Amino acid sequence: MTPIGASARARLAAFVRSLRANGFATGLGETQDALKVMTSELALRPVYLREAFKALFCSRQQDWQRFDEIFDAFWLGRGMKTAVRASGARPDAARAERRSGFPGFGDKAGSTTAVADRDALDESADLPGEGRSRGASSAEGLSQTDLRHIAEPDALDQAMELAERLARAMRDRLTRRDRRHRRGRRIDMRRTIRASIGHGGTPVDLVRRRRKEKPLRLVMLLDVSGSMSLYSTAFVRFMRGLVERAQDAEAYVFHTRLVHISEALRESDPVRAVERLSLMAQGWSGGTRIGESLASFNRFHAARVLNSRSVVIILSDGYDTGEPGALAQEMAALRKRARRIVWLNPMMGWKDYAPVAGGMQAALPYVDLFAPAHNLASLAALEPYLAKL
Repeated sequence: MTPIGASARARLAAFVRSLRANGFATGLGETQDALKVMTSELALRPVYLREAFKALFCSRQQDWQRFDEIFDAFWLGRGMKTAVRASGARPDAARAERRSGFPGFGDKAGSTTAVADRDALDESADLPGEGRSRGASSAEGLSQTDLRHIAEPDALDQAMELAERLARAMRDRLTRRDRRHRRGRRIDMRRTIRASIGHGGTPVDLVRRRRKEKPLRLVMLLDVSGSMSLYSTAFVRFMRGLVERAQDAEAYVFHTRLVHISEALRESDPVRAVERLSLMAQGWSGGTRIGESLASFNRFHAARVLNSRSVVIILSDGYDTGEPGALAQEMAALRKRARRIVWLNPMMGWKDYAPVAGGMQAALPYVDLFAPAHNLASLAALEPYLAKL
């Protein structure tokens, strides 16, 4: 085997992200196998590498049909004229965008159109600032940057759009994802081929998949108090990407009171959406009463929106002006109704952070997953956890 350098590893990681953004069910196992392929003689010729990757990454017929186009565009720079005509971007910028792993999207008038996936993408898109010329490096850099450190208006606008785009891609993958099952109706070709290696390539054991019986219902509660002001705008865009066109997702914001914002986020007209949110946002960036807000949710909304497949996602730093005992009581009531409770805290991404706030201490015993949410990469890390439920 020939060892590969850091640049080749980064290139492969970007290719895997591009496949995931286009609906391919790829994960750590496939990426590790792809690294082994790149250290073999198959990597010496593109045609061999293409066929090896195709067998590894394609688990559905539609993946098989679309793989060649994505591979050629990413690795060989072919098939880009259509994208350039549609977007008006330069060829190097269009290639960079494909490497970014974020499918095009947008909701502003006068936006250009990106063609990251002709079969799945039908929305207009634009990236603010200098356009698409920064491509992959810009998107990758923003995804790793703490949102509170993004001060330049153009970069902040781009981060907001990337947050929404990330959520849309995550939502689509979660709703399309099949589950491995011994009595599944469909054969998982990729895993069947991998399992056949130990039998000399003979598919002795067929790996099957079938649809999840019930999709996950995501219920998100976002803290928009003053201490969360540096993150709340990006989180609203992330919530919009998950909620729009999805009837099995609900969104709320809370500060001194709880506000249901799902219908506002589903507005097709972004101007009307902002107007509706503005009317609801009395108290936005003020104090926070997490316990009282959860009490309002448990009393007036929980019975309607929660079921055995519900995952409650709370985005908050845990600073509560109310009594910790009241918050613990409401978290216990919520725990009885929800399948899982996920608490995303942006301060977990800060150096030397410890959850010592009284509200956070009261909530933690009832939380199934306590994770950071200080940048877009940490939001993306939520998907593998949800995919297993």
